[in-house]
Amino acid sequence: MKTFKLRVLAAEKPFYEGDCISLVIPTVKGQYGILAMHYNMTSAIVPGLLKITTPDNEVIYAATSDGIIKVEDNSVLLLVDTAERPEEIDENRARRAEESAKEAILQKKSIQDYNAAQAKMARAINRLRVKRTQGVGR
Repeated sequence: MKTFKLRVLAAEKPFYEGDCISLVIPTVKGQYGILAMHYNMTSAIVPGLLKITTPDNEVIYAATSDGIIKVEDNSVLLLVDTAERPEEIDENRARRAEESAKEAILQKKSIQDYNAAQAKMARAINRLRVKRTQGVGR
Protein backbone atom coordinates (compact mmCIF):
# COMPACT_ATOMS: atom_id res chain seq x y z
CA MET A 1 0.00 0.00 0.00
CA LYS A 2 1.31 3.48 -0.88
CA THR A 3 2.25 5.80 1.96
CA PHE A 4 3.09 9.45 2.51
CA LYS A 5 5.07 11.34 5.13
CA LEU A 6 2.95 12.88 7.87
CA ARG A 7 3.88 15.38 10.55
CA VAL A 8 1.22 16.45 13.03
CA LEU A 9 2.56 19.23 15.22
CA ALA A 10 0.62 20.59 18.17
CA ALA A 11 1.63 23.79 19.94
CA GLU A 12 2.92 21.90 22.99
CA LYS A 13 4.67 18.97 21.29
CA PRO A 14 4.83 16.88 18.13
CA PHE A 15 1.83 14.54 18.02
CA TYR A 16 2.82 12.20 15.17
CA GLU A 17 5.72 11.98 12.73
CA GLY A 18 6.06 9.09 10.31
CA ASP A 19 4.59 7.25 7.37
CA CYS A 20 0.85 7.19 6.85
CA ILE A 21 -1.58 5.28 4.62
CA SER A 22 -4.56 7.60 5.13
CA LEU A 23 -5.47 10.70 7.03
CA VAL A 24 -8.96 12.05 7.77
CA ILE A 25 -9.17 15.65 8.94
CA PRO A 26 -12.03 17.89 10.09
CA THR A 27 -12.64 20.90 7.82
CA VAL A 28 -15.33 23.54 7.55
CA LYS A 29 -16.98 21.43 4.83
CA GLY A 30 -16.82 18.19 6.83
CA GLN A 31 -14.41 15.28 7.12
CA TYR A 32 -11.76 15.22 4.37
CA GLY A 33 -9.59 12.24 3.44
CA ILE A 34 -6.01 12.25 2.19
CA LEU A 35 -4.16 9.33 0.59
CA ALA A 36 -0.70 8.96 -0.96
CA MET A 37 -0.02 11.13 -4.02
CA HIS A 38 -2.76 13.61 -3.05
CA TYR A 39 -2.65 16.87 -4.97
CA ASN A 40 -0.91 19.86 -3.37
CA MET A 41 -3.22 21.97 -1.21
CA THR A 42 -3.65 23.96 1.96
CA SER A 43 -6.77 24.10 4.09
CA ALA A 44 -8.07 25.26 7.45
CA ILE A 45 -8.72 22.67 10.14
CA VAL A 46 -11.59 23.00 12.61
CA PRO A 47 -12.09 21.26 15.95
CA GLY A 48 -13.01 17.66 15.29
CA LEU A 49 -11.88 14.07 14.97
CA LEU A 50 -8.50 13.34 13.39
CA LYS A 51 -7.93 9.80 12.12
CA ILE A 52 -4.50 8.49 11.12
CA THR A 53 -3.95 5.03 9.63
CA THR A 54 -0.34 3.86 9.80
CA PRO A 55 1.37 1.34 7.49
CA ASP A 56 0.88 -1.43 10.09
CA ASN A 57 -2.89 -0.65 10.04
CA GLU A 58 -2.87 0.97 13.46
CA VAL A 59 -5.59 3.62 13.66
CA ILE A 60 -4.83 6.68 15.76
CA TYR A 61 -7.69 8.94 16.78
CA ALA A 62 -7.29 12.43 18.20
CA ALA A 63 -9.36 15.41 19.21
CA THR A 64 -7.91 18.31 17.31
CA SER A 65 -8.36 22.06 17.56
CA ASP A 66 -8.17 24.74 14.92
CA GLY A 67 -5.20 24.61 12.62
CA ILE A 68 -3.95 24.38 9.07
CA ILE A 69 -2.85 21.57 6.76
CA LYS A 70 -0.37 21.71 3.91
CA VAL A 71 -0.10 18.86 1.41
CA GLU A 72 2.91 19.04 -0.91
CA ASP A 73 4.92 16.45 -2.85
CA ASN A 74 3.48 13.41 -1.03
CA SER A 75 4.18 15.00 2.35
CA VAL A 76 1.60 16.38 4.78
CA LEU A 77 2.16 18.93 7.52
CA LEU A 78 -0.67 19.48 9.98
CA LEU A 79 -0.29 22.35 12.46
CA VAL A 80 -2.86 22.50 15.26
CA ASP A 81 -3.14 24.16 18.64
CA THR A 82 -3.93 20.84 20.34
CA ALA A 83 -4.15 17.16 19.46
CA GLU A 84 -5.23 14.70 22.16
CA ARG A 85 -5.64 10.94 22.04
CA PRO A 86 -8.89 9.68 23.61
CA GLU A 87 -7.02 8.18 26.56
CA GLU A 88 -5.45 11.59 27.33
CA ILE A 89 -8.83 13.32 27.67
CA ASP A 90 -10.21 13.84 31.16
CA GLU A 91 -13.95 13.38 30.61
CA ASN A 92 -14.97 15.11 33.85
CA ARG A 93 -12.81 18.14 33.05
CA ALA A 94 -14.25 18.32 29.53
CA ARG A 95 -17.81 18.19 30.92
CA ARG A 96 -17.02 21.02 33.38
CA ALA A 97 -15.56 23.08 30.52
CA GLU A 98 -18.70 22.49 28.46
CA GLU A 99 -20.95 23.62 31.33
CA SER A 100 -18.79 26.69 31.95
CA ALA A 101 -18.95 27.60 28.27
CA LYS A 102 -22.75 27.19 28.21
CA GLU A 103 -23.04 29.56 31.17
CA ALA A 104 -20.74 32.12 29.50
CA ILE A 105 -22.79 31.95 26.28
CA LEU A 106 -25.99 32.65 28.23
CA GLN A 107 -24.41 35.71 29.89
CA LYS A 108 -23.40 37.31 26.54
CA LYS A 109 -21.26 40.05 28.12
CA SER A 110 -19.57 41.08 24.87
CA ILE A 111 -19.15 39.72 21.37
CA GLN A 112 -15.55 38.71 22.23
CA ASP A 113 -16.72 36.85 25.34
CA TYR A 114 -19.49 35.19 23.34
CA ASN A 115 -17.07 34.06 20.60
CA ALA A 116 -14.55 32.81 23.15
CA ALA A 117 -17.29 30.85 24.93
CA GLN A 118 -18.46 29.36 21.62
CA ALA A 119 -14.90 28.21 20.86
CA LYS A 120 -14.52 26.79 24.37
CA MET A 121 -17.78 24.87 24.02
CA ALA A 122 -16.81 23.50 20.58
CA ARG A 123 -13.52 22.23 22.00
CA ALA A 124 -15.21 20.64 25.03
CA ILE A 125 -17.88 18.90 22.93
CA ASN A 126 -15.26 17.67 20.49
CA ARG A 127 -13.09 16.27 23.29
CA LEU A 128 -16.07 14.37 24.71
CA ARG A 129 -16.99 12.99 21.27
CA VAL A 130 -13.44 11.79 20.64
CA LYS A 131 -13.21 10.29 24.13
CA ARG A 132 -16.18 8.10 23.18
CA THR A 133 -14.32 6.79 20.08
CA GLN A 134 -11.59 5.24 22.25
CA GLY A 135 -12.75 1.70 21.54
CA VAL A 136 -13.67 2.28 17.89
CA GLY A 137 -11.61 0.40 15.32
CA ARG A 138 -9.56 -1.57 17.81
